Amino acid sequence: MKQVELTCICCPMGCNLRVELDGESILSVAGNGCKRGEEYARQECIAPVRVITASVPVKDGKLARVSVKTAAPVPKDRIFDVMDAIRCISVQAPVCIGDVLCANIAGTGVNLVATRGAEQI
Repeated sequence: MKQVELTCICCPMGCNLRVELDGESILSVAGNGCKRGEEYARQECIAPVRVITASVPVKDGKLARVSVKTAAPVPKDRIFDVMDAIRCISVQAPVCIGDVLCANIAGTGVNLVATRGAEQI
Protein backbone atom coordinates (compact mmCIF):
# COMPACT_ATOMS: atom_id res chain seq x y z
CA MET A 1 0.00 0.00 0.00
CA LYS A 2 1.22 3.50 -0.88
CA GLN A 3 0.18 6.91 0.42
CA VAL A 4 0.44 10.09 -1.67
CA GLU A 5 0.09 13.63 -0.33
CA LEU A 6 -1.23 16.39 -2.61
CA THR A 7 -2.35 19.97 -2.25
CA CYS A 8 -5.73 20.50 -3.90
CA ILE A 9 -5.78 23.27 -6.53
CA CYS A 10 -9.54 23.35 -7.15
CA CYS A 11 -10.24 26.34 -4.89
CA PRO A 12 -8.36 28.83 -2.68
CA MET A 13 -8.64 26.55 0.39
CA GLY A 14 -5.65 24.43 -0.77
CA CYS A 15 -6.67 21.35 1.22
CA ASN A 16 -3.92 18.86 2.07
CA LEU A 17 -5.06 15.59 0.54
CA ARG A 18 -3.91 12.10 1.47
CA VAL A 19 -4.56 9.38 -1.09
CA GLU A 20 -4.14 5.73 -0.21
CA LEU A 21 -3.29 3.54 -3.20
CA ASP A 22 -3.01 -0.18 -3.70
CA GLY A 23 -1.20 -0.46 -7.01
CA GLU A 24 -3.39 1.39 -9.53
CA SER A 25 -6.48 1.34 -7.28
CA ILE A 26 -7.42 4.24 -5.05
CA LEU A 27 -8.55 2.97 -1.66
CA SER A 28 -9.33 6.30 0.00
CA VAL A 29 -9.01 10.07 -0.22
CA ALA A 30 -8.87 12.13 2.97
CA GLY A 31 -8.38 15.79 3.84
CA ASN A 32 -10.65 17.23 1.16
CA GLY A 33 -13.07 19.96 2.22
CA CYS A 34 -15.39 19.35 -0.73
CA LYS A 35 -16.28 16.81 -3.42
CA ARG A 36 -14.07 18.60 -5.97
CA GLY A 37 -11.00 17.80 -3.88
CA GLU A 38 -11.74 14.09 -3.97
CA GLU A 39 -12.27 14.18 -7.75
CA TYR A 40 -9.02 16.14 -8.19
CA ALA A 41 -7.04 13.64 -6.09
CA ARG A 42 -8.40 10.67 -8.02
CA GLN A 43 -7.64 12.30 -11.39
CA GLU A 44 -4.17 13.42 -10.31
CA CYS A 45 -3.17 9.95 -9.11
CA ILE A 46 -4.55 7.99 -12.08
CA ALA A 47 -4.21 10.25 -15.15
CA PRO A 48 -2.99 13.79 -14.41
CA VAL A 49 -3.89 16.54 -16.88
CA ARG A 50 -3.04 20.23 -17.25
CA VAL A 51 -4.29 23.26 -19.18
CA ILE A 52 -1.28 24.82 -20.91
CA THR A 53 -0.88 28.57 -21.30
CA ALA A 54 1.73 30.32 -23.42
CA SER A 55 2.04 33.04 -26.05
CA VAL A 56 2.73 33.06 -29.78
CA PRO A 57 4.13 35.73 -32.13
CA VAL A 58 1.75 37.84 -34.24
CA LYS A 59 2.68 39.00 -37.76
CA ASP A 60 1.49 42.50 -38.77
CA GLY A 61 -0.24 43.03 -35.44
CA LYS A 62 -0.43 45.94 -33.02
CA LEU A 63 0.80 43.44 -30.43
CA ALA A 64 3.98 41.41 -30.90
CA ARG A 65 2.48 38.34 -29.17
CA VAL A 66 -0.91 37.00 -28.08
CA SER A 67 -1.62 34.72 -25.16
CA VAL A 68 -2.96 31.24 -25.87
CA LYS A 69 -4.19 28.22 -23.94
CA THR A 70 -5.35 24.71 -24.60
CA ALA A 71 -9.14 24.61 -24.81
CA ALA A 72 -9.15 21.61 -22.47
CA PRO A 73 -6.61 19.89 -20.25
CA VAL A 74 -4.03 17.65 -21.93
CA PRO A 75 -2.30 14.62 -20.41
CA LYS A 76 0.60 15.73 -18.22
CA ASP A 77 3.03 13.48 -20.09
CA ARG A 78 2.24 15.38 -23.34
CA ILE A 79 3.08 18.88 -22.04
CA PHE A 80 6.51 19.00 -23.72
CA ASP A 81 5.03 17.82 -27.05
CA VAL A 82 2.42 20.58 -26.88
CA MET A 83 5.00 23.22 -25.96
CA ASP A 84 7.23 22.11 -28.86
CA ALA A 85 4.25 22.56 -31.21
CA ILE A 86 3.41 25.98 -29.73
CA ARG A 87 6.99 27.18 -30.32
CA CYS A 88 6.49 26.54 -34.06
CA ILE A 89 3.32 28.64 -34.31
CA SER A 90 3.01 32.25 -35.43
CA VAL A 91 -0.27 33.86 -36.42
CA GLN A 92 -1.33 36.58 -38.81
CA ALA A 93 -3.26 39.56 -37.40
CA PRO A 94 -6.10 40.13 -36.80
CA VAL A 95 -6.58 37.62 -34.01
CA CYS A 96 -9.77 37.42 -31.92
CA ILE A 97 -10.24 35.93 -28.48
CA GLY A 98 -11.38 32.34 -28.93
CA ASP A 99 -9.87 31.85 -32.39
CA VAL A 100 -8.57 28.31 -32.85
CA LEU A 101 -4.91 28.85 -33.69
CA CYS A 102 -4.04 25.17 -33.92
CA ALA A 103 -6.56 22.33 -34.07
CA ASN A 104 -5.61 19.05 -32.40
CA ILE A 105 -2.30 20.40 -31.13
CA ALA A 106 0.42 17.73 -31.01
CA GLY A 107 -2.19 15.05 -31.75
CA THR A 108 -3.86 15.50 -28.34
CA GLY A 109 -7.35 16.08 -29.70
CA VAL A 110 -7.34 19.50 -28.00
CA ASN A 111 -7.37 22.86 -29.78
CA LEU A 112 -5.07 25.78 -29.00
CA VAL A 113 -7.10 29.00 -28.71
CA ALA A 114 -6.28 32.70 -28.42
CA THR A 115 -6.99 34.28 -25.05
CA ARG A 116 -6.24 37.79 -26.26
CA GLY A 117 -7.00 39.60 -29.48
CA ALA A 118 -4.59 41.52 -31.69
CA GLU A 119 -5.64 44.09 -34.27
CA GLN A 120 -3.86 44.37 -37.58
CA ILE A 121 -1.46 47.30 -38.12
